[in-house]
Amino acid sequence: MVLCGLAAHPALADWRARTIADEALKTTSAYGRLEVLTDTIGARLAGSEAERRAVAWARAEFEKDGIAVRLEPVMVPVWIRGEESAVMVDPFQQPLSMLGLGGSIGTPPEGITAPVVVVTSKEDLLALGEQRVRGKIVLWDHPFVRTGDEMADYGKAVVHRGSGASDAARLGAVASLIRSVGTASLRTPHTGAMRYAADAPKIPAAALSIEDAMLLHRLARAGHEPVVRLTMSARTEPDREGANVVAEIRGRERPEEIVLVGAHLDSWDVGTGAIDDGAGCVMVLETMRLIASGPPPRRTVRAVLYANEENGLRGGRGYKAAHRDAMDRHVAAIETDSGASRAVGINVKAGEGAVEALRRMMTPALAPLGATVFKPGGGGADIGVLGRSGVPIMGLLLDTTRYFDWHHTHADTLDKVDPEELQHATAVLAAAVWILADAEETLPRGPIEPDPAPGEAEESGKPAATGRPAKPKNGHD
Repeated sequence: MVLCGLAAHPALADWRARTIADEALKTTSAYGRLEVLTDTIGARLAGSEAERRAVAWARAEFEKDGIAVRLEPVMVPVWIRGEESAVMVDPFQQPLSMLGLGGSIGTPPEGITAPVVVVTSKEDLLALGEQRVRGKIVLWDHPFVRTGDEMADYGKAVVHRGSGASDAARLGAVASLIRSVGTASLRTPHTGAMRYAADAPKIPAAALSIEDAMLLHRLARAGHEPVVRLTMSARTEPDREGANVVAEIRGRERPEEIVLVGAHLDSWDVGTGAIDDGAGCVMVLETMRLIASGPPPRRTVRAVLYANEENGLRGGRGYKAAHRDAMDRHVAAIETDSGASRAVGINVKAGEGAVEALRRMMTPALAPLGATVFKPGGGGADIGVLGRSGVPIMGLLLDTTRYFDWHHTHADTLDKVDPEELQHATAVLAAAVWILADAEETLPRGPIEPDPAPGEAEESGKPAATGRPAKPKNGHD
C-alpha cells in the first residue's frame, strides 16, 4: 500500500523527500565517514596505494548499508611528485613556496636556474616574442578575480595552469610557473593538473604561492631580472588499474531508467581531500543510505564514486565507455564537487525549459531547506561526458565563498568542514536525488554533442555556476 500511495500521490512523494532530508539533518554519519576517509586513508592521488584503500573502503561502506555495489575497472595515470623546491637566487636568495603541477616532467637533477620573465596573459607572452623568452622561466601572474561567482571566476583564472607550459615552451622557455589559483594565501601554493600539447616541447611546470608570484612581478617591474632555481624530481609511471565504485538501488516501477549521483574518490597528493572531494563522496554514500531506508523510488538510483577526476578524468570517461549503449536510459545525473558548505540550490544543463521544470519539481521539498537557487549551467567534470549524450546534468550548488582558499592545497583537511553544513548539503542532495528518481516527469534532454578527443579537456572542471546565500553562515563572506 505504501508503494502504491507514493506512485499515485505526488504530495506523498514530496513528503518522502522531506523525511529523507529531515533524517540527514539529524545524523552526523556523513562527518563520521569523512573523518575515516581523510584521517585514516588520507590523500588519494590516482594510482596510489591510498586510492586503492579508498576504493575498498567505499565498497565496504555501501555493503554495510545493504546496497548492491560493484567495482568497474578503469586504467588511471600514475604521476609521482617526488622532491621539489624553488629558490630565488638573484637579486637576493629566498626560498619560494611552490607545488609542481600534476603531470609535469621533472628537471635535471641539478635543477634549472634561469632568469624569470613575467606575463599576465598569452597576449603578453606573444608580445615578448621568442628572443626575450628563449632560455627563460616564464611566470604567469594571472590573478583570481572574484565577481561573486567563484566557479565561473575559477574557470577564468585557471586557464594558464593547463596550457601555460606548452605556450611558453613554443617560444623556447625552459620552465613555466603560475601564480596559484586561489582566493586566499598564507604563502600557500595550489597544485592542479596541467597538460602538454603535442606540438610543443615538454618543460617543467609548477605553481608558486600568490605572495611569491607577486614578489617576482614587482621585482621585474622595478627593472630587476629575478633568477630562480627550480628543482623537481616528478615522474610519470605506466598506467595502473583503478576503479569506479558503482552502487545501485533498483527502482520499483521503471528500473531500466537511471538517475546517477556522483562524486570523485581521488584527491591530490597534498592535503587529505576533505573538501575536494571527500565531502562529495560521503554525501553520495549518505544519499544512498537514506533512500535505501524506505520504499524505493520509481527509477533506479545509481551512485558512482569516480576514479581519477583530478588529473585525467579517466573515471568519467570510462563510465561512459562502459555504459554507452544505455545513455538514453540515463534520465538525469547530478554531481557534487564543490566543497562541504551549505547547499543553496541546483544548476542544470539540459533541454529547453529545464530550469523551470527543475524549479517546479524541487521547490516543495527544497524551499524549506533554503535551497531555492535554480539556474542554467549545471554538471561537473565527471558527468560532463554524459551531458554530451543528451543526459540532463546537474550540479549541487554550495556556498563556495571559501572553497578556493583551500582547494588543491595542503590545507584541504577535515578541520575545514563544518559538520552541520555538511549535513545540510547532504539533506539537499538526498532529497533532490529522490525527487529526480521518483517524479512522474523527467527533465528535457539536451542536444547531442561529440565527445572530446583523448587528451582534450583533461584538467579538472567544476560546475559552471554557483550560488551564494545572502548572508553566508559563520561569517564566510
